[in-house]
Amino acid sequence: MGNEGKKRVRKSPEERKKEIITAASRLIGEKGYYGTSLKDIADAIGMSQPGLLHYIGNKERLLSLLVTDNYDQEGTPADFAKSGLPGSDPEGMLFPAYLRFLVRYNESRRSLLQLYMVLETESFSEGHPLHDYFENRPKYVWEHYSQYTWKLPPEIGGWENMRAIVRQSLEAMDGIQLRWTRKPPIDFYDEWLAFEKMIFPSPVWDIYR
Repeated sequence: MGNEGKKRVRKSPEERKKEIITAASRLIGEKGYYGTSLKDIADAIGMSQPGLLHYIGNKERLLSLLVTDNYDQEGTPADFAKSGLPGSDPEGMLFPAYLRFLVRYNESRRSLLQLYMVLETESFSEGHPLHDYFENRPKYVWEHYSQYTWKLPPEIGGWENMRAIVRQSLEAMDGIQLRWTRKPPIDFYDEWLAFEKMIFPSPVWDIYR
C-alpha cells in the first residue's frame, strides 16, 4: 500500500516556534548571529525559508523571540515566588536564595545560555541588533528586580542600596557561566556558592540567604 492513505501531520504554531527556538539557539550559539543564515535554521527543521519567515517576521525579530520573549521570561523572581522553595515568600523573598534558583534554572538550559553569551559578545558592535539591549541590561534587570519585595539585612538599609550588589551578582554569574561552558568542566552551582560567600558575606547575610 502506498502513501495515499497517510495524512500529513500539521504542527501547531506553538510546536513550530519551539522547533525554531531550539534550532536557532543551537546554530547561533555555535556560529553566532552573523554566521547563521535563515536558510541554515529553516534547513535544520525541514522548513522553507518563506515558511520560517511566516513565524519570525525577519532575522532581527528572531533575536527578540530568542532573548526578550523567551530567555528573559524564564527563571524570573515571579517564577521563584511560585516555586515554594525556601526563601521564596512573595511578601519578602531572599535575594541570595533567588540567585541560587536562577543558577539551577540556567543549568537546565545550557544551549540557550550559550546562545545568550555569544550574542552578548557580538553585541559590542553598535550595528548589532541587540547592542542597546545589552548596553542597558543592568538597568533593565535592576528595574525588573525592583518590582518585587525582598527581605534584606537591616545593615543594607533598604532595596535602594542594593544596586551595586545586584550588578556585582550579574557580573559574577556572567563570568561563571562563560567558564562553565568551557573545558575542563566546573560545577556551575558549587562555583556560584563560592562567589555567593564573597558577595553576601557573613555574618550580615547569614539569616537572609
